[in-house]
Amino acid sequence: MACSFPVLDLEKLRGEEREQSMDLLRDACEKWGFFELLNHGISHELMDEVERRTKAHYEQCRKQKFKQLACKALKSGPGTDVTDMDWESTFFLRHLPVSNMSDFPDMDEEYRKAMTEFATGLEKLAERLLDLLCENLGLEEGYLKNAFYGSKGPNFGTKVSNYPPCPRPELIHGLRAHTDAGGIILLFQDDRVSGLQLLKDGQWIDVPPMHHSIVVNLGDQIEVITNGKYKSVLHRVVARSDGNRMSIASFYNPSGDAVIYPAPSLVQKEAEAYPRFVFEDYMKLYVTQKFQAKQPRFEAMKATVTVNGQPTPTP
Repeated sequence: MACSFPVLDLEKLRGEEREQSMDLLRDACEKWGFFELLNHGISHELMDEVERRTKAHYEQCRKQKFKQLACKALKSGPGTDVTDMDWESTFFLRHLPVSNMSDFPDMDEEYRKAMTEFATGLEKLAERLLDLLCENLGLEEGYLKNAFYGSKGPNFGTKVSNYPPCPRPELIHGLRAHTDAGGIILLFQDDRVSGLQLLKDGQWIDVPPMHHSIVVNLGDQIEVITNGKYKSVLHRVVARSDGNRMSIASFYNPSGDAVIYPAPSLVQKEAEAYPRFVFEDYMKLYVTQKFQAKQPRFEAMKATVTVNGQPTPTP
């Protein structure tokens, strides 16, 4: 199945293969919710530096702490299903609207510089991809970015994760199955240690590691705005007993006060299939129900009513 995983070469959008490439992008968004990007505009040298410094940072600053925390899970008896934890070491960097990079004193200056440059490139890439989605959907250029904007502009941040070798991978997931709550997600994953899987047609499919690629997946907000035309799909990380897997996932999300609803031009004669809500209200529910199905969250958002053209929670 790995050979049929959608892979898009952005360079081909500039030439004679543009139409076929846009068709591939549309098919990936409609049938997979995931695709892999090549020639995305971020230099291989920068990606190599980010990977090297991220792995060194884990070894020097986070490995020992993770081992101490992991000991509790390893004490579980045979047959125990650990459902309240993930086998990952992680921290979150915020880029927009305000950076929190200085809040991590264990990051040296060169690592900060590399991550800042990398995030800047990913932000531009995310916005380019949103416009390509608009083109395929027949939406005006900038529609999705504007839908995310709110009063303060989009939220953009990076989850830096390591998935160390797990001595009991049958007991603990690297990361439990979930959909992403936000907009569009750009992942720089380890090209040597696999583990990321998505659910397609009832089967878990490996997302193939590819050197210097960026994996893209769609979040719940894209599903809502497209009225279900594009889907946010379940995915997970399988814990492995061999190798430490690096994962750098950047999330381009709506502003907290952005009003999210299906694009009117994508709603046919029937009623909207998805509710209208404020993004921060959805996120509050997501935090408390992260590993539950997305549909109950959408159902809960139907309790939102419109007052003077703006959604507000029902009292």
